[in-house]
Amino acid sequence: MKQTIIQEARETMPLIHHLTNQVVMNFSANGLLAFGAAPVMAKAEKEAADMASNADAVLLNIGTLTADELSAMIHAGVAANEKSIPVVLDPVGVAATPFRTKAVKNILEQVKPTVIKGNAGELAHLVEIPWETKGVESVGDGNADEIATKVAETYQTAAVVTGKTDVICTGNKVLQNQTGHPILGQITGAGCLLGSILTACLTTNESIGEQALTALKFYGCAAEHAAGRTDVNGPGTFLPHFIDALSLDPSELERT
Repeated sequence: MKQTIIQEARETMPLIHHLTNQVVMNFSANGLLAFGAAPVMAKAEKEAADMASNADAVLLNIGTLTADELSAMIHAGVAANEKSIPVVLDPVGVAATPFRTKAVKNILEQVKPTVIKGNAGELAHLVEIPWETKGVESVGDGNADEIATKVAETYQTAAVVTGKTDVICTGNKVLQNQTGHPILGQITGAGCLLGSILTACLTTNESIGEQALTALKFYGCAAEHAAGRTDVNGPGTFLPHFIDALSLDPSELERT
């Protein structure tokens, strides 16, 4: 973890324009505020481009996507590309339905993401690698390095494949992160909030590989810190302590 990335993000408090799913809006906003960045949740088609133009980065998350929201995401993504600010695409459940598959294809035809982030099943679907999924969850097994590399090559972007071991591919380099805790799989929106913090880290002056690796390591360390508390008895008691942990200094988390 490069702690200066976390420090820089907190000093600048970047405004992250979220076009994200309804299930996680409150959790993502609170988690990103605890981390030290500023969320704005705006997905009306008529204001999407203007809001993106006022932001420091944009997160596109298709978790509860509707047809109207798809248009807003494309407007926001195009505006972000024109401003040369980071765009993260989280193709939640892209393998679940033809509508989601077509929607992500449409986004990728018009918007160039800085990072495509998702679980192995989602990113495998984008590059036609067979992988078992269940709704928005990835339940299969295989080579995550291969998936990340192929997504990066196909879409000429950085790719982040989340899982027990997270894999980052920035074109010619593959990085791995093994921090984290299984309890993240028992709460809603853990991957979505990770997307928010990853987007905030991308606004700093570092390489994309270092930014992504730092975001993943920080997030995983925060989960380990919260889960290790003696007063955490399950997902319900984990959640508030996890939000607290996201506000801590990275050096404190690394000592956990």
